[in-house]
Amino acid sequence: MKKTLVEIAALLNGTAANAGGVEITGVTNIDDAGPGDITFAVPPHIDKAGKCAAAAVIIPDTVESFSKPAIRVANPRIAFTTLLSLFTPKPNVPPGIHPAAVVSATAKLGTNVAVMAHVVIDDNAVIGDNTILYPHTYIGQDVTVGSDALIYPNVTIREHCQVGSRVIIQSGAVIGSDGFGFVTVGGRHQKVPQVGNVIIEDDVEIGANTCLDRATTGSTVVKQGTKIDNLVHLAHNVVVGENCFFVAQTGIAGSAKIGNNVTFAGQSGSAGHLTIGDNCVFAARSAPINDIPANSFYAGFPARPHKEWLRSEAAIGRLPDLIKKIRELEQRLAEIEKK
Repeated sequence: MKKTLVEIAALLNGTAANAGGVEITGVTNIDDAGPGDITFAVPPHIDKAGKCAAAAVIIPDTVESFSKPAIRVANPRIAFTTLLSLFTPKPNVPPGIHPAAVVSATAKLGTNVAVMAHVVIDDNAVIGDNTILYPHTYIGQDVTVGSDALIYPNVTIREHCQVGSRVIIQSGAVIGSDGFGFVTVGGRHQKVPQVGNVIIEDDVEIGANTCLDRATTGSTVVKQGTKIDNLVHLAHNVVVGENCFFVAQTGIAGSAKIGNNVTFAGQSGSAGHLTIGDNCVFAARSAPINDIPANSFYAGFPARPHKEWLRSEAAIGRLPDLIKKIRELEQRLAEIEKK
């Protein structure tokens, strides 16, 4: 694909500067950009972008002076995302059922559904319009999947689970695996039947090899707009609010209730049966063990307010010097006592 800088500016509702006859054939990051490419920059990377090899740069409309051909927009990140989609079209997956797929006679498929090789769709499953099921995916009995969903290879969606529209599930994810429920009697662990399901609302994305356990009874719920990274585990009966972020290797224990717009950074987690308020942020490797009020920023284990955690970490860094001073004082006191 080839477009002039002026054409791209029009697509992005931006303003071209020093456009001349600049033509763009690719979209990439600052470090990899070469002649013919367009990239984007926001502070503090504006100067670096001005010296890069890109043909043009998308910059904030607040930047007045810039040395290269540019497009000024309100939000360069969003503009860059638009161009990535434009210059990198989605793979062409024709609708239809591959001869190597297994589809139950009682399953219901919408229009323009693509069912690729070795997909299994079990009894009474319902698949919405324009949904794509990649190879080796299993859709269990009585599962519903909405329209315009993307289910990548080797995904398992077990019986009775519900998946909304425009949901993306990356390879290897398991939706509706049994919750970890056991009763110990006489030293032996007896399994508690996990008879609930998982409900995933619209516009959710679930990362590769992520596991969402079905509820013991009732539902494990992920509400609309939430984005879940790779290798995340949500245990049985967890309820997650809207527009949350769960970054890689996060684990949420059973029956935790998490509000809207909450972020769990990498390798963080939560104890079970907690209530987490809206708009909370948990730093990497932190874990709350008590209920957390809305609008909190916590870090550490056990998780505590971020500023308090910073003070504690600073104090820990001074411990070797403090120990040395204490030993010196002990030695001086011992000498005084001898006299």
